[in-house]
Order: sequence, then C-alpha cells, then structure tokens
Amino acid sequence: MFQTKIFAVSSQGLPILSYVFGSTGPVALILGGVHGDEPEGNYIALGLLKKWMQNFPYKLKVYLVPSFNIEGSLTAQRANANQVDLNRNLPTKNWTSQFKKERYHPGPKACSEAENKHLVEWINNNPVKLILSLHSWNPMINTNGNCLPEASIMAKAIGYKLTDDIGYPTPGSLGDYCGLERDIPVITYEAERGESIKQALNKHVPAIEKALFETEKRS
Repeated sequence: MFQTKIFAVSSQGLPILSYVFGSTGPVALILGGVHGDEPEGNYIALGLLKKWMQNFPYKLKVYLVPSFNIEGSLTAQRANANQVDLNRNLPTKNWTSQFKKERYHPGPKACSEAENKHLVEWINNNPVKLILSLHSWNPMINTNGNCLPEASIMAKAIGYKLTDDIGYPTPGSLGDYCGLERDIPVITYEAERGESIKQALNKHVPAIEKALFETEKRS
C-alpha cells in the first residue's frame, strides 16, 4: 500500500506529487526531475514507483517525488518557470547571487522559489535519514555526508565513479544544504545523459533497490 500526496506546489501553482511507501523505519526522500532537462532522473523514479506499487520490500518510510521541478520537466529545461536553477537556490551558508552561466541562475535570493520553500519545510518537519537526488550528466555517484554504505553499493552495481567532489562549487545545492550543513546524507545520482528509458530502468532501478536495504540500518 502507498499514499499519494501533494509534496509541494510549483512557482506557477502546479501540484508536485509524492508517493509515500511504508510506515515504519528510517525516512528516506527520493527526488527525480530536479533539473527538467535531465529526464533520466524521472525515468528512474517512475521505474521505482512501478516496482514498489507491486511490492515494497523495505522497513522504511520512503517519500518518492518523480518530478520535483514539474515546470522544468514539462518544458524540458533545467530551471523552473522563473528561470531559476532549483539546485542553486537553497538557503545554504555559501549561497550567492553570482553565477557564470544562465542555466545556473540561483534566483533573486536564497529559497525564493516555491518548490524549495516547500522542500525546506518538509525537511524541517520530517526526520529524514537519507536523500537520493536523481540527475543525469557525467556518470558518477556523488556523496555529501555519511552515505557511503548505500553509495558504494550503487557505484559497484553500475560501475560508476564514487566521489565526494563533483568537480566544481555548488552553492545553494541540496548536497550542501543537507549533506554538509545539516548532517542529512545526500547522494546525487548522476546517470549517463541520453540513456533510453529501457536502459535507465534496467540499469539503475535494481542498483538503487539493492542499496536501500542498507538504509534500513539507519537510526
């Protein structure tokens, strides 16, 4: 059994849905579609949704959000409708209004976007033990905080590089906000850009499913 809830509302008033599986055990959050031009994250999240609708095998409570940036996903663009990169807009200590490329626009101020206001409120109100953020770019498993047990399983299963350094500063990102500043481990799962739906489902869904058994051990 699972519940469908409105997790957040977008800047233009669109509902952002979450699917809640389980009722006991550690709380995990899985976000797909943070960047609307990275559909692989959506595919993977929907693949997990399909599997778990048939069988949810964990002693966990998982909030699965297949398309966090619903506006970007609908228009196939990185940012939301306000042209803000949601993964540069969170209220981190290192947030800055400066940006080198328009695609990384952090917004007029930290947490200016409705999507992130809801996300921050949810994080403050839930005892989340692990966050998995599904992206696509240069294939890697990027860690922020204490998430090596799960991240190592994922990296080994798909043959990806495991690293705590994505290669450039990410002020206002989820990894910085939760993983580095709040001791809430964040795994940024960078699938290979351009993979087909079939490839994404067959490769990444089993790796994530296997790793989440480690999350049951978190207290």
